[in-house]
Amino acid sequence: MTDNANSQLSEFEQKQIRRVWHKEDWYYSIVDVIAILTDSARPSVYWSNLKARTKKEGFDEALAQIESLQLKSQDGRMRQTDTATRQTLLRIIQSIPSPKAEPFRLWLAQVGEERFAEIENPELTIERVRSTYRAKGYGEDWIEQRIRTDVIRNELTDEWSERGAQEGVQYAILTNEINEGTFELSIQAHKQYKLLPVKSNLRDHMTTLELALISLGEATATLFHRERDSHGFQPLKKDARDAGNVAGKSREMIEEEVGHSVVSSENHLRLEQPKETEEKQIEQLEMFPEK
Repeated sequence: MTDNANSQLSEFEQKQIRRVWHKEDWYYSIVDVIAILTDSARPSVYWSNLKARTKKEGFDEALAQIESLQLKSQDGRMRQTDTATRQTLLRIIQSIPSPKAEPFRLWLAQVGEERFAEIENPELTIERVRSTYRAKGYGEDWIEQRIRTDVIRNELTDEWSERGAQEGVQYAILTNEINEGTFELSIQAHKQYKLLPVKSNLRDHMTTLELALISLGEATATLFHRERDSHGFQPLKKDARDAGNVAGKSREMIEEEVGHSVVSSENHLRLEQPKETEEKQIEQLEMFPEK
């Protein structure tokens, strides 16, 4: 690869291309790709025009593979977005005259291979997460608890998906029910107590005990869903509230023994920020979303 291609490949790694794991593959935001390849001020308009043109060129098969999926927009809301797999994107960018096309193909191949390697060996994902948090300055005990918390979280969201909860607003409501029952604080109030920015990931600023308590609440919610065979948002919400109350009672017992609140105002904003490449790893992994 030439030096220029290397430079452009690095540029793609530093820019945000939204993506989502769907049907056992990565689906990338087409307008994000167009914004990088064309430097267009209005990539959505460019994409609309390109779609019309590619239909005339006989790219119907590629266009049929495009999926409209929910991705987080700049305003923080989940919005329907045209997405495509690596293979479909490669077909689309054939119609985009750009000197950046070839290094972009290489970038797609690289990130795709990373994901498939992680599927074959999940420990690669976990180890990258460990390395990233170490670089930020977190201690080993906290990191291991954070990873365990995420494993429990993923098991719970799998149950929500299978039992009829809608990702986005409903996941957020269910999560808030558990947090409020566990700590007597909504997620928003909990962030305010820790003096965190609104868009911060609350769990990245919890103590190991807070992480253990929220894990207890979420593991209990999973148990209730299965034992009660709950389906639909309202039954799931009741389970989440009941599970939060179970974790809340455990918190109260601990506080009675130690004589003070275990809900900490501590945050980790003081920790060293990761290098840019490590920030990108977190962004690409998206292992800890607050759904």
